[in-house]
Amino acid sequence: MATVTYRQALRDTLRAEMLRDEDIFLMGEEIGVFEGSYKITEGLLKEFGPRRVRDTPIAEEGFVGAAIGAAMLGLRPVVEIMTINFSLLALDQIVNHAAKIYGMFGGQCSVPMVIRTPGGGGQQLGATHSQNVELFYSFIPGLKVLAPSTPAEASAMLKAAIRDDDPVLFLENLALYNTKGEVPDEITPAEIGRAAVTREGTDVTIIAYSRMAHVAAEVAEKLAADGVSAEVVDLRSLRPLDRETVVASVRRTGCAVIAEDDWLTYGIGAEIAATIQEGAFDWLDAPVRRVAMAEVPLPYSKPLELAALPSAESLVTAVRDTLAATGRR
Repeated sequence: MATVTYRQALRDTLRAEMLRDEDIFLMGEEIGVFEGSYKITEGLLKEFGPRRVRDTPIAEEGFVGAAIGAAMLGLRPVVEIMTINFSLLALDQIVNHAAKIYGMFGGQCSVPMVIRTPGGGGQQLGATHSQNVELFYSFIPGLKVLAPSTPAEASAMLKAAIRDDDPVLFLENLALYNTKGEVPDEITPAEIGRAAVTREGTDVTIIAYSRMAHVAAEVAEKLAADGVSAEVVDLRSLRPLDRETVVASVRRTGCAVIAEDDWLTYGIGAEIAATIQEGAFDWLDAPVRRVAMAEVPLPYSKPLELAALPSAESLVTAVRDTLAATGRR
């Protein structure tokens, strides 16, 4: 067991998978000589050479399309898109090709590729570089969308994504890269589509993913000091979505608060709220509440940016309001 950063866990996993399977290769802007904008691919060009670590032009639609073709022919490309904002330039390739080929060709051809891409605010990168648009991809049948929150999960889920025969969008929140956690020496690939109850509780369920899973854990610890027992569910996978774990948790606690880094309207939390209504309505003691980003393009100004992002304080308030509505507290 070693304590490493989220960034290092990703890099170590890429290297281990490339050593295991020669069909795995990397593509992306500045991932070779520059070693990646966030240094995830540090040292990999030197070790594996330009055949397997390929710098691409600034042309997301082009290199994602090339990766799809390579995957159709039996290779396993791992594409790095510098931020999820730039993935919009490849939307046609991802949505109309990667996600559709297996179904449109009757299962004769699969697309075993991974698209790694970071997103999220809090870094003062401006509105067009700070978005969480994972909803666009979670909406699409044929894609798998993963959002691990810890270094150990990042390693296990990246292994699973690389070995999967379907296209996988692998989300990495920028705020997580320097976070640290224990990673076992031997990592078993995760089960895609399985949420995790990271903290058990009896009073309220907090459902979150990616960066907000960390905030949820922090809030649960703070609430515990005040006698509130919060259960935390880390979704980990946005498509497929583990509805069973979410519903089972809410049935135990009778209350639910959803925390997400995207916008409230039509967000991931809206789907979770609908899932709870369908599967746990008779167990609810209060309305489901959601905590999300302000409905604005994210400001560049640091104080305004922090004010727009969901925070531990806003989540604590939502939990307390939910419990107050039950009459239990």
